[in-house]
This record gives sequence, C-alpha cells and structure tokens, in this order.
Amino acid sequence: MVKKGCQSRPFPHFLTGNLWLKSRCQGGKSMAAFFRGSQNFLQKFNKHVCFANVSSRAMASKTPVGFIGLGNMGSHMAKNLLKHGYPVFASDIFPESCKEIQDLGAQVLDSPAEIADRADRIITMLPSSPNVIEVYTGLKGILKKVKKGSLLIDSSTIDPSVSKKMAKEAEKMGAVFMDAPVSGGVGAASSGKLTFMVGGLEEEFTAVQELLTCMGTNVVYCGEVGTGQAAKICNNMLLAISMIGTAETMNLGIRLGLDPKLLSKILNMSSGCCWSSDTYNPVPGVMEGVPSASNYQGGFGTTLMAKDLGLAQDTATNTKAAIPLGSLSHQIYRVMCARGYAQKDFSSVFQFLREEENQ
Repeated sequence: MVKKGCQSRPFPHFLTGNLWLKSRCQGGKSMAAFFRGSQNFLQKFNKHVCFANVSSRAMASKTPVGFIGLGNMGSHMAKNLLKHGYPVFASDIFPESCKEIQDLGAQVLDSPAEIADRADRIITMLPSSPNVIEVYTGLKGILKKVKKGSLLIDSSTIDPSVSKKMAKEAEKMGAVFMDAPVSGGVGAASSGKLTFMVGGLEEEFTAVQELLTCMGTNVVYCGEVGTGQAAKICNNMLLAISMIGTAETMNLGIRLGLDPKLLSKILNMSSGCCWSSDTYNPVPGVMEGVPSASNYQGGFGTTLMAKDLGLAQDTATNTKAAIPLGSLSHQIYRVMCARGYAQKDFSSVFQFLREEENQ
C-alpha cells in the first residue's frame, strides 16, 4: 500500500480473490492413532488392576508437549497447557518471549528440532506461511528430529495449501500433521476459551481434542487437512468486514450527535449487533479491556489482518469465488499498514476513518 498518494488511487474493481507409512495402516487408522489407542487400553486395564494408582497414572499420562511460537496468542496457550498439568518444552525465535513461560515451569529449548527430539506432541503458533515452512522443514526444523508417531498441531493461520504440504512432509517422517487455527483473540487465549477449527485425519481428532480443550471451549472437526484453515480464513474475512462496518456506523452516529456509548447500547440490542460492536468495540471510551481503550495496543495486529485477508483473496481467486467486500476490506487494511497502523490492533480502523476525514 502506498502512504500518501493513495487517495488518488481508486480502490480496484471488485476482484475474485487470488497426510509414517501413507498415514494409514490396514483398517483405515493411522499408526499414530493405533499406538495411542493401545496405550489407552493398557491404562484402562491397569485402572481395574490397581485402583489406588489411578491419579498418579493420570498425571503420568500427561506426557510433555512442545510449543513453538510464544507471541500474543501462543504465550497464553502454552500457559494454559501448564495450568492443566502438561510439562511444556517451549521455543521462540525471540528469546525474550520465553522468559515468562520459563518462570512458570516450562523448559525452554533453542530450536524446533530440539523440541521434536524431546516431545511427540507439538503445537505451533506462528505468524505466517513462510514461518511455518521454516519451523517444520528448515535446517533446525521439527521434521529434522521428529519421532515416528508424533502428532503435530499447527494453530497458525496460513494458506491451506501449505498445511497440505506440511502434512505430506510429516507423513514421510512417520508423523501426523493437523491444522487447528484459532478464533477468539488474546482475551480468549488468556482465559482458555478459544475456538479451534481442526483439519486432518478424523481418527486423530480425539488425541488433538485432548490437548486443545486445555486452551479452548470449542474444538470443531472440519474435515481433511486444510479445512481448518479454510474455516479460519472465512471467519476472519467476515470479522474484517464487520469491524469496518461497525467503525463506519459508530463514526456516522457520532457525527450525527449520538453519544457513542448510547449508540453502542442500541446497536447491541438491535439487529446490527455483532462481535465487533458488543465485545470488541472500536471506539475509545465505549468499552474497557479492549484495544480501543489503550490506544489500540495489543490484540490482533492490522498487519495480521491484512495477511489473513490476502489469504482470503488468494483462495477466492483460486476457487473463482466473488468476494467484493472481502477485497475492499483487504485494500483498506493494506492502506492502514502503509499509513502507520501496522502494529496497532485491527480495530484501529475507526481511528483511520476519523483521520481520513481530516485529509
């Protein structure tokens, strides 16, 4: 996006936006699922043999989990795994991001490969497709040290085609890759109330669900690898559209002399109510505990929203789906990134609109 002269450039015409062993053994189950099922059977058998040891066996069943990517979302997700009694091996490209989780009891390791050498269940939470590719297939990536039967869960929001590629690469190493992007924002990540959209082998879903319910209240199986990403991309496109609409509506109402808190109250008891208005209002002073109350710091960055809308644009182009409002939202968030809003929360679109009026 251009910085200043962009007003002279009109928004473009509406655009169509731009699975160790074959992952399954005989009978349709993946071998990773078979081994986990056998372990569960033995645990249940031992429960009847020695009831007194049930609690200790339950704790022992919480084998270490690797967690890579300790940003605004990942740090809270890893903390919730610790709260549920899972030993955590953690890693992040920025060492300073590891200090808090280390103080809470996680063991910090230097690389994704080291994580894979120590844990057979790994969760990744990364900013973009290139980051995911590097963390999984790079020189010090997960797949350099991954153990057969490992379960790899990626909660990043990336191109579905990259998820499919990572699943194939993991399959070659005898591991299983599942995509499980999230929705709910930093608040839900902190409180353990995220929604997970899961794609991959259905017989692996129970094992995935065991971990994800430590971090979220809704864990939904969407279908084959990549469908979790598809659901997330659709959700975030709608979120962007509704946030822009809420910002425009609030701004218009204020210009017409309405008190913003009153207008928000009316919207939230009327047909215009949406998450952007009743949970994440973009107008400063209307709600507490949201980015608009702290100069749009924290939350979900404008850069990330622009990235997700780019994914929607690309997948829409590939599937010949018409997304006129999604395309326009993409352009708006790109302009915002070029105008100094890149590191602010995406709800800063309200502030952006106000500044546009003064130019």
